[in-house]
Amino acid sequence: MAATSNDAPASETTTAPGDDLVEGLPPIGIPPTLQTWAGLTWRILIILAGFAVLFFLLGQISLVLVALFLAAFFTALASPIMSVLRKKLHLHKVIAMILAILLIAIAVVVVLTIVIRSIVEEAPQLVDSFNQSIDQLEAFLAQPPFNINDQDFNNYLTQFENWGKTVAVDIGSTALGSVGDLVLGGSVFIFGVIFFMMTPNTIWGWVVSWVPTKARPYVNTSGELAWDSLAGYTRGVVVVALCDSMLVFIGLLILQVPMAPALAAIVFFGAFIPVIGAPIATFFAAIVALAERGPIIALCVVGLTVVVGSFDGDVLQPLVMGKAVSLNPLAIIILIAMGSILLGIIGALIAVPIGAAVYRVLKYLTDRDPEHPLPGHPPPEESPPADSGASPAAEATPAPADAGAVTTSGATSQD
Repeated sequence: MAATSNDAPASETTTAPGDDLVEGLPPIGIPPTLQTWAGLTWRILIILAGFAVLFFLLGQISLVLVALFLAAFFTALASPIMSVLRKKLHLHKVIAMILAILLIAIAVVVVLTIVIRSIVEEAPQLVDSFNQSIDQLEAFLAQPPFNINDQDFNNYLTQFENWGKTVAVDIGSTALGSVGDLVLGGSVFIFGVIFFMMTPNTIWGWVVSWVPTKARPYVNTSGELAWDSLAGYTRGVVVVALCDSMLVFIGLLILQVPMAPALAAIVFFGAFIPVIGAPIATFFAAIVALAERGPIIALCVVGLTVVVGSFDGDVLQPLVMGKAVSLNPLAIIILIAMGSILLGIIGALIAVPIGAAVYRVLKYLTDRDPEHPLPGHPPPEESPPADSGASPAAEATPAPADAGAVTTSGATSQD
């Protein structure tokens, strides 16, 4: 019996007690859903890290990038004037460019002169009225139910003044920066305007030449769409700012609010920040009206703020901007907030046109722009009605000859 047990086949293995209980069950491992989410998570983290590095590098040269963007912004405004001068007066390209720049500079100087003169002439009277309003407000808050004594009121007023000074210093430092930064940014801006107006096609052609050949049609069209969006926004925002400032100026004249030209000019510059710029600027007119004309006129100016904001957002922006800024108002406010956090007042000014240009480019690259289909793709169309007799497959698949025509035309346009 012992010999028989020793001659057992070598292939037989000894199993531990209880192994037969898990026999036939799958091995223990990570669930597929967890594997999928883990894979997505580390890939997303890598992408975010790449964007963080990119934004850090761009932040180191933000002064140059902002100067170039403002140069492009100014070029989009001055180029039509330059074209009109060349066509109507048959001027040389350089002379037309200089005259266009001078006309815009003169317009800015005239507006600033009106603002400064109005402030200088009416500032003493406004200060007296403002002090009287503060005294009236202090007397009102000293009564029930507020019961704020003079010392507490003065403390609150001092804190408000310190906050205002801090905000003003922050805005000034962000907008101007150091003298060296101002000189450097100004130099980039001036030379950017000159070359953007004189040789725009040459500069863009050089940029596109560095892109791989297969990607050049996409990059070229994306650049054209981005420029069209920026140019449309620039011209549209000037028209919107003029309309807003004229409405506020007429309203303040009717309500007999002092410093109407200066307040209208503030609204003009504030309107360059869409949706919220003009109403916030008009709110300063309400403060002036409260100090000079009393609470009833101040409430009327607040009503004027609501009217101007509604007319701006519901009528002027869609009518004048058109496709240049096809963004939801909530998206515009988010862009302005992000731009303000990153670059202060300059970021608030440039956030919306950059966001609008990026949105239009992404719409083209994702083949959702009916006017600019991707090379080799039919224009995106709306889904046919349910009762139509056409076959969806036939409508979705273009004819080979048409696809070739689109591809050929796209290649020809780039050559």
